[in-house]
Amino acid sequence: MENTNREIAIKMTGVKKKYRLGQIGGGTLQADLQSWWAKLRGKEDPNSKIGQEQRLVGQTFMALNGIDLTIYKGEAVGIIGTNGAGKSTLLKLLSRVTAPTEGEIDIYGRIASMLEVGTGFSPEMTGRENVYMNGAILGMTKAEIDAKMEDIIEFSEVRDFIDTPVKRYSSGMYVKLAFSVAAHLDSEIMIMDEVLAVGDMAFQRKCLTKMKEAATQQGRTVLYVSHNMNTIRQLCERCIVLDKGRVIFEGDVEEAIGVYLGSHSKSGSFLSLETLPRDQEFNNPSVNMTAFSIHNSEDSIFTVGSTMDCSFVINSSCNIEKTYCRIIIKSADGLPVTMTTASDSFPLRSDSKNTIKMRVDISSLVPGRYTISPVFYELNEFGGYNNLDGLKEMYCFEVATVPGFNNNMEWQTNFWGHFCVNPIQFVE
Repeated sequence: MENTNREIAIKMTGVKKKYRLGQIGGGTLQADLQSWWAKLRGKEDPNSKIGQEQRLVGQTFMALNGIDLTIYKGEAVGIIGTNGAGKSTLLKLLSRVTAPTEGEIDIYGRIASMLEVGTGFSPEMTGRENVYMNGAILGMTKAEIDAKMEDIIEFSEVRDFIDTPVKRYSSGMYVKLAFSVAAHLDSEIMIMDEVLAVGDMAFQRKCLTKMKEAATQQGRTVLYVSHNMNTIRQLCERCIVLDKGRVIFEGDVEEAIGVYLGSHSKSGSFLSLETLPRDQEFNNPSVNMTAFSIHNSEDSIFTVGSTMDCSFVINSSCNIEKTYCRIIIKSADGLPVTMTTASDSFPLRSDSKNTIKMRVDISSLVPGRYTISPVFYELNEFGGYNNLDGLKEMYCFEVATVPGFNNNMEWQTNFWGHFCVNPIQFVE
């Protein structure tokens, strides 16, 4: 590989991170002492359970399960994966917030990290005092921090509040100052979790530009976690895909995005949904989608102007008279394209197999790859809604072109979007 002669910034070898669920110790005092003595001698834990290839083993969870990575100086590397894939755990290990259970991590340079809003800030201290504190942690002198203070304040856009305790900052102000500190203080490695989503669009663009400059002009190493595939494309030259605590792909950004979409969005004419992980907002034990079927495509390919005929099987432990459905459609970049809701409600019956058939109009979608995210919900007495069950980016499908579409010109989504209205008609 061409990277073999480049200087290494981060090297991870056989890194694992194990958490215990719901308990502190490992059982008896004797077992804890045996495990401690084995670890001290570099031996295998005599009390570890077999089946460590699985993430959940008894009362232990393998957040990371054997990570081997090499990041080179001056690289901008994206890290993508579904919720729970291990992205944040990986960044915490690199930032030394926590230590690995097994394996080695070699870091060549100082790290400035931004893992969540307000990380590293003392709420009682002012913005200016927090800048000095963060600089001191990185080993900088007061004179060095003073030389950069004006740039930090200018970039952060919080000049009027720099001498105000940060506990009074909004989340957006927190992000702006925290990013400005991480970007301007002397560090060789920048680690950014997806906290830029809190800031406004103009500031996000400014941050991406700053991170690009840090990698290309200043030779700093940038690690960036995001669910926004467009920002990954704009910033990163290499991308890593995590799934269930393991690296499943490492290389070209476009290929990585394709692997990511394929790893958490399924295609085909039938999907089993019962065991797919739900986000917390959809964690309702009473209602559970168990299956999804496509009736008018066996290979998940539809042509321009088509509809999607599909059905859901839903189990419910209670009777719900009025259930509603909405479906969010996203592009392959992970950006929302549109949302459609059902015009009518339907009942769910307790302890029965509820099969809900529907037709989704996708006729205005242009050629490309898309995902759907179904959500079933009910209305409450306050005029709002309660989510019953939902799956994000559950199903992946493709819209193919047809002869004559767009006068046979290839559709350019980066300029024209993902939605096609009816053709222009000339009138007299």
